[in-house]
Amino acid sequence: MWNIIMKQYIFIFVSVICLYSCNTEDIKVYDLRCENLTDPLGIDTEDARFSWKIKSDIQGDRQTAYRILVASSSTLLAADKADLWDSGEIESPESVLTPYSGARLSSGTVAFWKVRIKNKNGHYSTWSKPAKFSIGLLNLSDWQGIYIGFPKEAGDPQSPLLRKQFELKSKSGCILLHINSLGYHEVYINGGKIGNELLVPAVSQFNKRSLSRTYDVSNCLKKGKNDLVIWLGRGWYQLGLPGVVYEGPLVKAQLEEYGNSMRNILLVTDTSWNVCESGYSLTKKWKYDEFGGEHIDATLVPDNFTAPELDKRQWHLAVKIDVPTHTVSPQMTEGNRIAEKYPAKSIIQIADKSWLVDVGKSLTGQIEVKFPKLSKEQKITLAYCDHIDDKGNFVNQNQEDYYIASGKAGEIFQNKFNYHSFRYLKISGLEEAPHLDDITAFLIRTGYDDAASFRCSDDDMNAIHDMIRHTLHSLSLGGYLVDCHHFERLGYGGDGHASTVTAQTLFNLPSLYANWLQAWGDCIRDDGGLPHTAPNPYPAGGGPYWCAFIVTSPWNAWLNYGDRRFIEKYYLVMQHWLQYVDKYTVDRLLKKWPDTDYRSWYLGDWLPPKRVDQSIQASIDLVNNCTISECYVLLRKMAHILGKENDASLYANKRDTLNKLLHEIYFQPDSAGYASNSQIDIAYPMLTQVTPPELTDAVMEKLLYETEHTLKGHIGTGLVGIPVITEWVVKFNQPDFMYSMLKKTDYPGYLYMINNGATTTWEAWDEPRSYIHNCFNGIGSWFYQAVGGIRPDETAPAYRKVWIQPQIPEGITWAEIIKETPYGTLSVHWEKNSVQLSFNLSIPVGCTAYLPLPKKIRRYSINGENFNKIDTTPLILESGKYKVIY
Repeated sequence: MWNIIMKQYIFIFVSVICLYSCNTEDIKVYDLRCENLTDPLGIDTEDARFSWKIKSDIQGDRQTAYRILVASSSTLLAADKADLWDSGEIESPESVLTPYSGARLSSGTVAFWKVRIKNKNGHYSTWSKPAKFSIGLLNLSDWQGIYIGFPKEAGDPQSPLLRKQFELKSKSGCILLHINSLGYHEVYINGGKIGNELLVPAVSQFNKRSLSRTYDVSNCLKKGKNDLVIWLGRGWYQLGLPGVVYEGPLVKAQLEEYGNSMRNILLVTDTSWNVCESGYSLTKKWKYDEFGGEHIDATLVPDNFTAPELDKRQWHLAVKIDVPTHTVSPQMTEGNRIAEKYPAKSIIQIADKSWLVDVGKSLTGQIEVKFPKLSKEQKITLAYCDHIDDKGNFVNQNQEDYYIASGKAGEIFQNKFNYHSFRYLKISGLEEAPHLDDITAFLIRTGYDDAASFRCSDDDMNAIHDMIRHTLHSLSLGGYLVDCHHFERLGYGGDGHASTVTAQTLFNLPSLYANWLQAWGDCIRDDGGLPHTAPNPYPAGGGPYWCAFIVTSPWNAWLNYGDRRFIEKYYLVMQHWLQYVDKYTVDRLLKKWPDTDYRSWYLGDWLPPKRVDQSIQASIDLVNNCTISECYVLLRKMAHILGKENDASLYANKRDTLNKLLHEIYFQPDSAGYASNSQIDIAYPMLTQVTPPELTDAVMEKLLYETEHTLKGHIGTGLVGIPVITEWVVKFNQPDFMYSMLKKTDYPGYLYMINNGATTTWEAWDEPRSYIHNCFNGIGSWFYQAVGGIRPDETAPAYRKVWIQPQIPEGITWAEIIKETPYGTLSVHWEKNSVQLSFNLSIPVGCTAYLPLPKKIRRYSINGENFNKIDTTPLILESGKYKVIY
């Protein structure tokens, strides 16, 4: 009897364990984010939104409900005591940007959260690992400190150290340091550097906005005496630029303790702070072609930030600087970080005491050089360049640093508040060469996550893809994408518009675009005029395609990341700009608008190959009005999303009217071409549906003919035309057209660049000024949308609904694509031979994949089970792993 009872108890115990295991072990919640950021400190809104991803071993699994707990301390959260918000079980499949709905969050609030989900079988996941966020200082009244800087009469104000010693009587809560620097900053507490970010903060339009950064310094402080140092650098805060009022950088800072839902201000910036020179200064004022470098006097630079070392320095009292009232908002993009390290590949002597270093790849960032023993005050010059001629001479050299040695052992050079675009380094003033192991280049960029990878059977395609990827890595320092960092450092809308689809496919960029678009919103003029760059420190060239970034980028950010706020926030800005377009519309066509003090030129395409004339007026007008047609389409779609149906009808009508007019004026019936018959002039009307459907085949034949005969099968477009051709090829399923152009090894083409030593794309197809440039990177999306076949669906953004339909050119036999979506990792590996095409697919929880089958296919298999194809309905695949063969 006892044995029977024991067996029953054991059976029940094992059953409970098994039930618990089934309920939890196959489901995992991970990658928690708040406002698209991981554990962000100092977000810019009280209306936080949460995202998470789900892993499940259950085929076809999905989230049916979730529960979020938010608490004011990690201790309360661990005990499941959600004093800020317990959502309860909410039936919903949503796991991207789910809104907080608890107790009101205000400036300085610190919160901890976790989530668990219920799946399709009613089983619950375990609780996720806890995550953290805080609210930044959202209102000017939240800031109690003042802007302080280095007094000009005391020396060089360019890169001062600011110091404050203070007593901390107790430590009971979370201690946050809020810093709003005009210029770059680094923070040191009790001798140690806070965080690993560089060149902080991101860019902003100083006459309208500056950014704050928040640091959790709880573990860096101690009871008793503490030592806080803020090191400043000018960066873009240059006298003469909009909003800049002082010769040196400035800072406003506030130290707060948060606990028991209360804020306690411990320290603010005021004129009791001490300041001194640091030994760092810029060699040039930041402006076009004059970004120079840094002059570093190591005899003045502190060896460390301990109190005894700091006490040796000559300190002055800080001065208060009156700064015009502007918006101070928390930075909502990741900080800059060292993303890759490249040890020097070679070093050769090129002259007496002069050495040429090759790091093997072009990049943007900084260099570290461990010097051999130097004499005190020995001057070393470090010059940078992205290209050398056949004789080894630097081309377009405009970047130099100067190092004055301290004479101490183990001297190391590295920039602090400047950076360079380069592959080659020339070191002058050294008696002997450094060891190769003592020279390392650091690629520095915004700290976003990579979100895609591509490989296929054609190594040429892999090389082009990797070059574009590396180029965009090298152009994304500072919370925006620039044209190039060594000559302009400007966030051009044209370059951004052209590369947005590629960049948002390759990388997880909702936060970078949030920062960059914020600058665009700050730059619009009262009459609706937009500059060609944002931020907009001075005039720059471009055209309507450049300004249209304000329309296309929010749309693509919504499509790729599912963040509706991009549309909500910038919809009125888009409308305001289109009203400006109306002002310069003559006989229903946009015509040249005037140059202004913030903008110049009126381009159509830009930098096509030499044989193509971009300056033909008919081409310029056609390209620019096709851009406006594209904007009308996107405004109609965004108006519909926002429930503004009258607006949607307005933009639909404006687009139809414009398209008819463009076809009437620029179509050439005899040749079936448009305007100048360049690639962009023929493809853009088809892409924007200016071309009537009944003429599409004829116009397409014209494009193919002009490419083959006039352009000898080569690419014939520039910055604007590359993404137009790329999108056209995908829309009209023309993979062999693109593939044949990409395979060309002579001028002009990507393989021509590579065969001439390129590791990043150039500014021009030949003889460029810049060899690290964002001019021709719009091609990158083709590898994913065509060869990989992965395309998001605008009816369910963020890849919630995704199409998998490879467009396979002759010459490629397999491809493997991985795309990290907001819901998780999507992978496609296809392989074809003369008999069949096979897919290995992995679909994340939250996504549904649609896989169309070719019309001629009659039978197919899924995971070994055979099926007959009944109709043209695509295969619908929920989350899980699939092997599909036909």
